[in-house]
Amino acid sequence: MTTPKNPAWPQGAPRVGQRASRTREVRPEYIRLFTEISGDENPLHYDEAAAAASRFGEIVVQGGVTSSILNAVVAEELPGPGTVFLHVDWKFTAPVRPGDTITGEVEVVEVREDKPITKLATRVRRQDGVVALEGTAVCYTMALPAR
Repeated sequence: MTTPKNPAWPQGAPRVGQRASRTREVRPEYIRLFTEISGDENPLHYDEAAAAASRFGEIVVQGGVTSSILNAVVAEELPGPGTVFLHVDWKFTAPVRPGDTITGEVEVVEVREDKPITKLATRVRRQDGVVALEGTAVCYTMALPAR
């Protein structure tokens, strides 16, 4: 007997415990590109003397650059194409610097059966294992035509 498809999840629902990740190097030019998008010209991102005098000790990338890897994980990996954030609760726990390699990680912690909504545990780690961002995200996954 065939199990009926859940209309809320036409491509199939993710499962609690399912994980995905993506890794990339944070290049120095990402600071400039993010500034073009956001207008964030904080001296901590540009002024070496100001950054050196701060608790960070050197240039750091914008938090939006750090968190953006999670956009790619949820839209490309899990839950997958058609997924958007409805709510995020993130704590930035350590700086990310130009040249760092970061890994965005998600784990499904809740799946609604009545709507294509998932709650994810989220984390971004630097190459040295330090967690730079952690928290949760609630996502909605729209059905898209096949690519």
